[in-house]
Amino acid sequence: MSANEIVLKEEIAPQTYRYVVRHPKIARKRRAGQFVILRVHEGGERVPLTIVDSDPEAGTVTLIFQAVGHSTRELAELEVGDQVLDLAGPLGQPTHIENFGTACVIGGGYGTAPVLPIAVALREAGNELLGIVGARTRELVILEEELQALCSRLEVATDDGSYGHHGFVTDVLQKLLDEGQKIDFVLAIGPAPMMRAVSDLTRQHGIKTMVSLNPLMVDGTGMCGGCRVEVGGETKFACVDGPEFDGHLVNFDLLMKRQATYKPQETEACQLESHCRLSEHLRH
Repeated sequence: MSANEIVLKEEIAPQTYRYVVRHPKIARKRRAGQFVILRVHEGGERVPLTIVDSDPEAGTVTLIFQAVGHSTRELAELEVGDQVLDLAGPLGQPTHIENFGTACVIGGGYGTAPVLPIAVALREAGNELLGIVGARTRELVILEEELQALCSRLEVATDDGSYGHHGFVTDVLQKLLDEGQKIDFVLAIGPAPMMRAVSDLTRQHGIKTMVSLNPLMVDGTGMCGGCRVEVGGETKFACVDGPEFDGHLVNFDLLMKRQATYKPQETEACQLESHCRLSEHLRH
């Protein structure tokens, strides 16, 4: 079995995939909260993905991603037995883990994937775990069973009301607080507006809150500066200083502005990809 070889591929939700990839060194060294950067082929975009799990004995790491852009769609075309060109990691600072008491982990959409390894570490440290998972609709809810096994209470919220609470994860968090539930620590990972809303709510209650940021990232070593974010009025680099930061100190407006920098180019790449596929189909 070769390094970087895909040994398992599973579609866990529409256009959302779980890959198990062979890389013994990363499998041995990774800790909760860290990530890898991979390329599908020479000249391909460098794609950062959280390490969801690892098996040091088997020498494998588990990655979960959504095929939403040009590069992740290319990644989704690979099959078991194929190899990604390169896999660099583990990168980023590991999550600070301690026994906070009662910890609430919140995942929004694909953000539920990076929540899982941190939830495992928090549980192993002796925390009581509460969980909230949010998605646009029922079929996009991921890792519910895995989190259910870790949490004493798990709530699901969907934007369209097709499953669980009809509304947002912040509605569920507010409900828990209104019920008098003691929460000592919150971890929220998902779209920037969701993380900002959670942070705004927990700030009112003085609850320590960490978020994992996903700005544009290229090299993963702090050299390019593409992943810079503003935290507490200071410039930080998500790839080496993070990816996790105090949610009460993050400048989310700047984060979202930077995330949208290359939206036109990404849209153009996806349109070109669709055109090329249509042309290939018509030729056959």
